[in-house]
Amino acid sequence: MKYGKIPNPNTIYPIPGYDKEIYVKPTVTNKNIIVGDFTYIADSEFESYVTHHYDFNDDRLIIGKFCQIASGVEFVMNGANHQMNAVSTFPFYTLEGWEQNPPLAEDLPLKGDTVIGNDVWIGQNSTILPGVHIGDGAIIGANSVVGSSVDPYTIVAGNPARLIRKRFSDKLIKILEELRWWDLSVEEINGLIPTLTSSNLKKVEEDLDKRVTAKIS
Repeated sequence: MKYGKIPNPNTIYPIPGYDKEIYVKPTVTNKNIIVGDFTYIADSEFESYVTHHYDFNDDRLIIGKFCQIASGVEFVMNGANHQMNAVSTFPFYTLEGWEQNPPLAEDLPLKGDTVIGNDVWIGQNSTILPGVHIGDGAIIGANSVVGSSVDPYTIVAGNPARLIRKRFSDKLIKILEELRWWDLSVEEINGLIPTLTSSNLKKVEEDLDKRVTAKIS
């Protein structure tokens, strides 16, 4: 084990002596932010990057395991949305002295929970808009604005973010979705690292296909 330690998802600082990268899960205090094991952000804290997240909307930010979140990434939640089906979008009800009752929920463009899969890499200064679902293994290019859902194992970039390409063959994507390596034990993942980090994708596909087939049978 590196540094003589077993990986621990409840460690805040996974790089000894360095405080600008943290595992997110042990730092979260908001009950509506759910983060999986070993997901990290390249910063010393996380929750300030989740904006417009108000209790009255009850929307959740759900992030899977082993995600890599670069610095400057913002998760914009549903509280940022204004009423759009009326003449004015001005939120009088939120400001002192204005006589407006809060709009009905159906009059607000609420998008639901924001859900990020497992092993997702979100590039620096990207913005994830409310209600977006990002699939396992996706890559979000730096400075992207993601306003619609992203398929597993695809690369998107731009403002608005658009599909660049699939990362792998359909067969390998199917194998990875069945394998769900992030749910394995630390010991099993350590044993799989040579395969998970190999650029010989043909051999990776063959090896993982055998593993998945053995698991099913």
